[in-house]
Amino acid sequence: MAPLVYFVRHGQTDWNVESRFQGQHDVDINATGRAQAHGNGRRLAELIDEPARFDYVASPLRRTRETMDIVRTELGLEPNGYRLEPRLMELHFGDWQGLTIDQVEKAFPGSEEARERDKWGFLPPGASAENYEMLSERVRPWFEAIDRDTVCVTHGGVIRSIFLQTGSASRAEAEMLDVPQDRILRFAGGRLDWL
Repeated sequence: MAPLVYFVRHGQTDWNVESRFQGQHDVDINATGRAQAHGNGRRLAELIDEPARFDYVASPLRRTRETMDIVRTELGLEPNGYRLEPRLMELHFGDWQGLTIDQVEKAFPGSEEARERDKWGFLPPGASAENYEMLSERVRPWFEAIDRDTVCVTHGGVIRSIFLQTGSASRAEAEMLDVPQDRILRFAGGRLDWL
């Protein structure tokens, strides 16, 4: 039987509020984000009978680590008893990281329109930049290797790639998917469901 996986997106950051491209820039969660993390932890405590039997893994960025610390505390576990997985980091937005959409358009005219035409395949400028296809290929081996029930704290882009990989969304649907920060995504029996 396939493992049960609960995905949690990191709590809100000030850059989320400002609609800045965060990518792999290390940004902390804000007070709303901490409240979201506590809420998701309490919801997981209702869903999981034996939290200690689960594997816990997070992206190494600060916003995911703090979210996981809070989630584990709500589950009655030591906050830092989890693994970090670099493949779970957010899409790298290259030279766009830290910029708002308006700032991107000013610095790189026509970029937003080009990205909207093919959000999954569009590659922002910059040496470290990735597109969603590259992100999905980075995440796929990790996802396929999950062999026990798991709680994962990660990012919106990673969760979009999971929707595509499980056949739960087409590429066009996955790239437009809203990924809430105050809900849990469950993968069970080959299905993804928001809780």
